[in-house]
Amino acid sequence: MLKRCALFLVLPFVLLGAAPAPAAVKASEIIQRAIDGFVRPAYASLHDHAGRLTEAMHALCQAPSQKHLDAARAGFSATVEAWSSAEISGFGPIKENNRLERMLFWPDRKSIGLKQVQAALSAKDATATDPAQLAGKSVAMQGLGALEFVLFGDGADALTGKGDAYRCAYGAAVAGNIETMASDVSAAWNRPDGFAALWANPGPQNALYRDGNEAVTELVGVFINELEMVRDVRLKGFFGARPDADKPKQAIYWRSQNTTNSLAGNLSGIDTLFQASKLGDALPPDARWMAESIHIQLVNGVATAKAINGPIDKALADPALREKLDHFALITSSLSTLIGTRLTAEFGLTAGFSSLDGD
Repeated sequence: MLKRCALFLVLPFVLLGAAPAPAAVKASEIIQRAIDGFVRPAYASLHDHAGRLTEAMHALCQAPSQKHLDAARAGFSATVEAWSSAEISGFGPIKENNRLERMLFWPDRKSIGLKQVQAALSAKDATATDPAQLAGKSVAMQGLGALEFVLFGDGADALTGKGDAYRCAYGAAVAGNIETMASDVSAAWNRPDGFAALWANPGPQNALYRDGNEAVTELVGVFINELEMVRDVRLKGFFGARPDADKPKQAIYWRSQNTTNSLAGNLSGIDTLFQASKLGDALPPDARWMAESIHIQLVNGVATAKAINGPIDKALADPALREKLDHFALITSSLSTLIGTRLTAEFGLTAGFSSLDGD
């Protein structure tokens, strides 16, 4: 499993005061903007989409048809897009109760999740059709990966008729479980005395963030770590240096053709968070071009990913689309340098970390 490790940075306490600025920018203000402008709306959007997905699954189960299957599949893709944006803030409430892994068990190089889902479908395990009981089962059985197989994997076409009621009931339970997790995380971020309050109000008595340096370190770590995750884990997990090194079935969401939509959603989330926090406003005036450059490159990265449509194996076989994937990798590398080296240097940060670990 992917493990997200801490980013270790040393910041001067007057946030980012490496050079005189017209007005001091407080860490708490940056963090509050990040919470209100990105984190809360992102998880609220995820909850909304997950609720619609659950409704679509119930409609499919009640009246199996191609129309309802198409609607459920569209609901799944919309939920993936919402999650791809929200998931970049993979700390706080989403880390509690194994929610992060329960929401998305990936990578699954040994097909552990696939085997468990197929076993449940074969045995028609009644307990797996109850969202409450499903929540206590293996993390691999209860999230987006499991639901993708139900809706797009082998045998999914049977959902258009009444011949596989169990598959639909299990899929509805998975959707309900995703909705519950999204609701719980959204509610947790909105609690006045919850995690958001701890992040936005660092201090000596704060159990998680003792000062503004630690609070902003969490934010900066999101940008650096998630860019590395997108490039080195999500993209390079299937995109080889040569065509014969490609692994299309290792691509995230390959069955539903949401691989590049997910990559676009990740960068879109990073851009929205960066813009919402206004971290760039804390840069010295002669270095604020970095903030605009970061925004432009993120927008270009999103557009590049969205321009790669269709099955990922066919995209990999198309020289023009391979070039776009290569360009996407270059953009993320450029952003990693710009944020992880140049922007942190302007803020007087010292970085020494490995953001990704595990298999």
